[in-house]
This record gives sequence, C-alpha cells and structure tokens, in this order.
Amino acid sequence: MRVFVTGATGFIGSAIVSELIGAGHRVLGLARSDAAAASLKAVGAEVHRGALDDPDSLKRGAEASDGVIHAAFVHDFLSDNSVRDFSSLYLAAAETDRRAIETLGLALAGSDRPLVVTSGTALLAPNRLGTEDDGPDPASSAAPRVASEETTLSMASRGVRASVVRLPPSVHGDGDRGFVPGLINFAREKAVSGYVGEGFNRWPAVHRLDAAVLYRLALESAPAGSRLHAVAEEGVALRDIAIAIGRHLNVPVVSVPSARAGDHFGWLTNFIAMDNPTSSSLTRKRVGWRPAQRDLIQDLDQGSYFDSRKS
Repeated sequence: MRVFVTGATGFIGSAIVSELIGAGHRVLGLARSDAAAASLKAVGAEVHRGALDDPDSLKRGAEASDGVIHAAFVHDFLSDNSVRDFSSLYLAAAETDRRAIETLGLALAGSDRPLVVTSGTALLAPNRLGTEDDGPDPASSAAPRVASEETTLSMASRGVRASVVRLPPSVHGDGDRGFVPGLINFAREKAVSGYVGEGFNRWPAVHRLDAAVLYRLALESAPAGSRLHAVAEEGVALRDIAIAIGRHLNVPVVSVPSARAGDHFGWLTNFIAMDNPTSSSLTRKRVGWRPAQRDLIQDLDQGSYFDSRKS
C-alpha cells in the first residue's frame, strides 16, 4: 500500500514511517522543508512537498495514495509558557487540523480507502475509565480538537474507511518534546518537581514505537467510524512521574496548591491536574494490538530524558 503520511518527520510520525516501511508499505511523506525532505529520503520514503495550511498539497498527496495517516499537528503552543498565548495558539492549531482532515477526507470520498487521524484521550470525560465507545467531552481541556474527531468520523458516511487513534498525554520515548519534557523543564526551572494536590490524578501512557504499530494496524484493518486507543498503561499517577523526575534531577518533590498551579506550570496548567484513566481493551480486540515496549517510569529511569544535550 502507498501511504500518505502527514507529520512524517515528527516524534510519532517518524516512528510510523519506519513501522510502515518495515511492514512492506511504501510511504509518501509530507515535507515542508529541505531538511524534512532529506530526512524522509534517508529512511526510504518518497517526498511530497507541502504543508498543513496548504490544502492543495494535502489533496494531491491523498489522491496519489492508497491510504492516509494524519499524524501532523501544529505544536507552536509548546514553545510558549504563557497560558494566554497557549490558549490562542492551541485554538488556531486545532482549526488548522480540522481543515486539513476535511481536505484529506474529501479527497478520499467514495473510494473506501483508509484515513487514520490522530486525536487524544484528553478529550474524554475525567475521573472515570474512558473507553473507545465514549464520545468526546465538550468540557475537556482538549475541547478544541473535538471538531477534528467529529470531522474524521463523519467521513465514514462519505465512503472513507475513516478511524481515529487517540493518543494519551504521555507518548514517551527518545526524542519526546511533549508534556513529560515540559514537566522536566519546569522542575529544572523551579528547582522542585511538582504535582498538584495529592498527585493521584492519572495520565495514560504509551511508547512511541507501540503507538506506531497501532497506526499501521488501523490503516490495514480498522473498521470505518472506529475509535482506537493507543494506551499501554491505563493511568500513571502524576505524583509517581514527579517522583521519578525529582530523583533524576536531585530536586525536592512537592505538592503545588491548585491556586498556584498557573504560576508554577504555565502552559501545562490545563493538563497537569487532569485525571484521564483510559482503557484500550476494545482496541486490542478489534485490531490485535499488543504493546511491547517499556513503560513510562522505566523510560524515565533509562535516563535519556535528563540528558542536558537534548534539552
């Protein structure tokens, strides 16, 4: 199968590309820069020049492929510690994502070709074990991405084998630039490793290589209109993550009062106290996914997260 992959040089996307090529698929990777194009060529992928905000390039990529995996998302908000700027940048990124999904889906309409789109478990209602059958919670901290999930699943009625892969907040592994590295950076900056309240709230987790396998399985066999959960661990307590960070940085581990969370955690404030336990039982049954990589705390203890040369 010739697969068009957006976000093909990113943290998760690059793992997806390697997984697809290793399984015998051909990859057409979206590249917006010469560096991205060179990276794709180096691993044996074809290059398609374009960008998420260039609908014509997305349409051409989808039309030239047997299926699409959409793993790209504009992550500019991760580089700004301002809660206000985070909110506005995140809203803009979510709208860019929705438009890209609509373009990709319409390009595949009537073909029964697969479209696999990235969503997140943070869309689920908090404080209860979320399943693949649960719809998004409009009040969630990730609510701007609800429209992307809804747009994807609506494509099933247009003759597209559309499915959603929900990623947990902690997709870990070498090269991670997401929420866990954010916690580490704040711990370095504040000289304490913090969590909110008692720290018993939970983040589900998955290794990037296990997530990549699920994307391939979704491409190959996920039913139209299905939701899949890339969750290897149903919930890791934030206090346990903070303890691991404190141990490696040799800083105290402290509880941060809710009233001070914004000052301490900046752009992470909306997510740091999120209780998001999530099941992947239905995913494992539907597509035969079996995560096999090390868990989050093991990955932290492996040490690469604390290599200052990667900060």
